[in-house]
Amino acid sequence: MRHLKVERYDAVVLVRLHRPQVLNALSADLLAELLDTVRPLDDDPEVGCVVLTGSERAFAAGADIREMAGKSAAEMLAEDYFGAWEEFADLRVPKVAAVNGVALGGGCELAMMCDLVIAGQSARFGQPEVKLGVIPGIGGTQRLTRLVGRAKAMDLILTGRTMDADEALTAGLVSRVVPDDRVLPEALAAAATVASHGRLAVRAARDCVDRALETGLRDGVRYERRAFHGLFATRDQREGMTAFLEKRAPRFTGR
Repeated sequence: MRHLKVERYDAVVLVRLHRPQVLNALSADLLAELLDTVRPLDDDPEVGCVVLTGSERAFAAGADIREMAGKSAAEMLAEDYFGAWEEFADLRVPKVAAVNGVALGGGCELAMMCDLVIAGQSARFGQPEVKLGVIPGIGGTQRLTRLVGRAKAMDLILTGRTMDADEALTAGLVSRVVPDDRVLPEALAAAATVASHGRLAVRAARDCVDRALETGLRDGVRYERRAFHGLFATRDQREGMTAFLEKRAPRFTGR
């Protein structure tokens, strides 16, 4: 692989974006490599979580401007440019973003596709596309608004300004802020914790939380309740509750 580095830590897979010469700008080739890497993990019973990270300088500085600058509107429409990123967002394996440095434009959108975002104190986030005469195109106007609210999203998207990690935490964009040198250890530890739980329950929980952003309260609660009921058909539910009553650690199998 040219643009990624992949490491395995038991049930956790670490994926590093590796285009240092362009601060991990998101190109079509990088996306293809990323999907080829993570797509099989969705069905791998030995993988419980994925950690996505970049470098100390940049998680990802945005989409690859050089790659798209010369394209016409017809070409963008014909290619459904950026459309394939939704396949990454739709993967059911839990994803943790470990963010150091800048996460701008597509980099911020990529972080928002993950389930947890752990940021270093010097990390910066933003959607500066308006400065290039365009708008966010990988879900930024939609996910950012749902995560931080209309007022903050309008502020960031219309001015193109960036926000630091503390503001991002307060706004609800990131899950935790830690010292820069602790970002990856914290992300790996969080991923290991997620991976230690029942795979079916974790995926059901992800689905329900995502559904909360897409539906009304009554329908969301009904969806949650049905998912809760369905988990009583799994071995993991029986093992988890039996282990609790027997005062021992559960041994989940993902079934």
